[in-house]
Amino acid sequence: MYLHLGQDYIVPLQTVVAVFDMDTATASKRTRGLLSRMQEEGRIIELYEDLPRAAVLCENALGETLYLTQLSPQALQRRAEKGYAV
Repeated sequence: MYLHLGQDYIVPLQTVVAVFDMDTATASKRTRGLLSRMQEEGRIIELYEDLPRAAVLCENALGETLYLTQLSPQALQRRAEKGYAV
């Protein structure tokens, strides 16, 4: 199963580690640290036009990637529950 993140990006659902609500994500020191580290390492993919609403952390054999998307965490949850087979 796959999760569609928007703007023609899909990721295998089993690689999704966490979904963060960007409205509250920066309140936590740990989350700010994660965002900073991922930015420094060039591991952030921006999938939004205005402001990101959610961050999706994925991990595979190549390491971690953080996708910033304009979709809400609730929309991502609905998509994950429906599943998307390719």
